[in-house]
Amino acid sequence: MSDSHERASEAPSRRKFLNTAAAAGLAGVGLAACNDKGAPAAAAPAASAAGHVGAAPAGVHPKPGELDTYYGLWSGGHTGDMRVLGLPSGRELHRIPCFVPDALVGWGQTNESKAIMGTKPDGSLKFPCADTHHTHASYKDGNYDGRYAWINDKINARIARIRLDYFICDKITQIPNVQGFHGIFPDKADPVDPKINYTTRVFCGAEFGIPLPNTAADAAKAETYHSLFTCVDAETMEVRWQALIDGNCDLVATSYDGKLAAANQYNIEGGAHYAEMMSAERDACVFFHVARVEQAVKDGKFKTYGDSKVPVVDATRKANTDPKTAIAGYVSVPKNPHGVNASPDGKYFICAGKLSPTATVIELAKVLEWFDGKLEKIDSAIVAEVELGLGPLHTAFDGRGNAYTTLFLDSQLVKWNVDGAIKFHAGDKSVKYVVDRLDLQYQPGHVNASQSETRFADGKWLAVGCKFSKDRFLPVGPLHAENEQIIDISGEKMVLVADHPVRGEPHDFIIFKRDLLRPKQIYSLDDFPNAVKDPKESGVTRNGKKVTVKMTSQAPAFSLPEFTVKKGDEVTIILTNLDKVEDLTHGFAIANHGVNFIVNPQETKSVTFTADKAGVFWCYCTHFCHALHLEMRSRMIVEA
Repeated sequence: MSDSHERASEAPSRRKFLNTAAAAGLAGVGLAACNDKGAPAAAAPAASAAGHVGAAPAGVHPKPGELDTYYGLWSGGHTGDMRVLGLPSGRELHRIPCFVPDALVGWGQTNESKAIMGTKPDGSLKFPCADTHHTHASYKDGNYDGRYAWINDKINARIARIRLDYFICDKITQIPNVQGFHGIFPDKADPVDPKINYTTRVFCGAEFGIPLPNTAADAAKAETYHSLFTCVDAETMEVRWQALIDGNCDLVATSYDGKLAAANQYNIEGGAHYAEMMSAERDACVFFHVARVEQAVKDGKFKTYGDSKVPVVDATRKANTDPKTAIAGYVSVPKNPHGVNASPDGKYFICAGKLSPTATVIELAKVLEWFDGKLEKIDSAIVAEVELGLGPLHTAFDGRGNAYTTLFLDSQLVKWNVDGAIKFHAGDKSVKYVVDRLDLQYQPGHVNASQSETRFADGKWLAVGCKFSKDRFLPVGPLHAENEQIIDISGEKMVLVADHPVRGEPHDFIIFKRDLLRPKQIYSLDDFPNAVKDPKESGVTRNGKKVTVKMTSQAPAFSLPEFTVKKGDEVTIILTNLDKVEDLTHGFAIANHGVNFIVNPQETKSVTFTADKAGVFWCYCTHFCHALHLEMRSRMIVEA
């Protein structure tokens, strides 16, 4: 019997143990366990994993030379970068450095990357670490348009933008008066101008409440603590506005018509300590009426905090009791939800329960009715709240009316029908809204499917990130790999087709068709103001103790076989790769000077350092480029 079949036969007892332990461990914080008698549809016996694991369908593992049919953009976690995968193979194709230095490309070392990352007065990087969580891309007409992607840094409240023509980070913005910056999502249309059916802003949620303004003098004053919901301009990457809210934000979702943005919330109590965050039995999903928020800003109805000049509107419950003028509304959802996701049909936002075994389906049309004063209670926008299993976290969609939610405590993926859940909630208890279950290995978190977060969800492939891998891979000491699993969702039954070990701790990701992207293979020299366009422009110029060295690379030689500076000089090297051949990248390193970076075809980069020791120092190409790659060198001569 195969290992997978052995594990499948043990699955029921393993699940029973996990559920019992989880329920016991969380009983003190109000976890409602699944009840077989109370919810026959959700508590139906789980499908055997043995029937869900088998030969991979054609195309999962492309043959040599074959291309994947989808791109995947993954967060890198503590590596502070964005990963690019080919799907469904799961092959990692690239890493895009954003917040943390990268030794391969010289990110955090070149002058250009430092200008994006931000530096202290002494030239060192402002932040040496990051914690990337969520990645999303820009939209046009309800689908990805291949312009940009964004990713957050939770530790330092930064958001980075990725240009998808070159797969590079081109801007990083630090959000003021925010800590624990977690969820992000771009708008899918501009609500002010209905003709603009593309992304113009990115919404950002903050988890941690802080005193506003943030001074130690107010540390003991709970009433001064607040979180902010933030809007960033998609083009300029400047912060447009912020909204003061009750409680905090977890993840973010936006509607397809651009009218609504939302964040699910835990800790509506505003507690600073664990026990204080767990007293309420229900939390919320806060909705923002985007056009009204922006009108309030135009009308001057805002405050500012600290040194920030960003306008902050009041989106607290107390200030928004009249729906007809409210800029925000709070929908009650079960305790400590984790994740809010928009269905491809544009009708619903779904909040997963985490400490409740339920998912809450919120109808957006009814939320808008409340804002128009046509619905007495905003909670009436809830059209379903149904049991799925223990520890629901995140939800994906297949475009056929089905949702796929990860169950962290059950170590399962549950497939359920949204319309069926609505009918069940409305009173038709004969509806079996749970379609299928699949055991995962283990403790699944984020989930996404091909085109899931667009109007064009195609229900082909699904990926899920499992936080534990335990026995799935060769042991490598105490720090285990995480397990990302690929699942075929094209049929009625889900089929697990692949495991992929990944270095922790990645989070969210998106999957989209490859034909939505047309990356450029070679840079344009005109993109770089300081490009050295001709080898004849190479040379050394001096301005006091500051020296500039201009060079070009063209396989298999640098334009300067050697150059001379003096000890103590501040040296800036500007290097342009004049090769026009796709994939012909050069590296440039200087022995004992902490210099190593690459230049792609037609790209220009520069580094600045101090030549602090006299002698001869070899410079060489670090990226294999030519049969004479080892001979591709220059010399830096530092005179005493």
